[in-house]
Amino acid sequence: QVQLVESGGGSVQAGGSLRVSCIASGFVFSSGCMGWFRQAPGKEREWVAAITIGGGVGYFDYSESVKGRFTISRDSAWKTLYLQMNSLKAEDTGMYYCAADGPSDRYLCRDASMLKYWGQGTQVTVSS
Repeated sequence: QVQLVESGGGSVQAGGSLRVSCIASGFVFSSGCMGWFRQAPGKEREWVAAITIGGGVGYFDYSESVKGRFTISRDSAWKTLYLQMNSLKAEDTGMYYCAADGPSDRYLCRDASMLKYWGQGTQVTVSS
């Protein structure tokens, strides 16, 4: 049984940093894609960042709104996914979800409907 558990969310002032983590059990990220999405109150879930493995190469992609501020990474065992968030802004506030088992396509991986497994989310609140 696959389980994704996020942690590390919290409250921080604008300009601060947080790192959220996602531990995967029953699943090893060795192909396809794994990523982070977020959802603010009253808004649709949006893609934040992803790692896609295709043709033996790993690609690290970011939405324009977080590029240069957020970094996605994984541990060497491919069982934990991280999202380091720096220079946080009020508009980064939301529930952050880890998702796994998506396609080996950098663009399809940005579509939430293409990823099979989801965590329960961790709340990130940035005050201005």
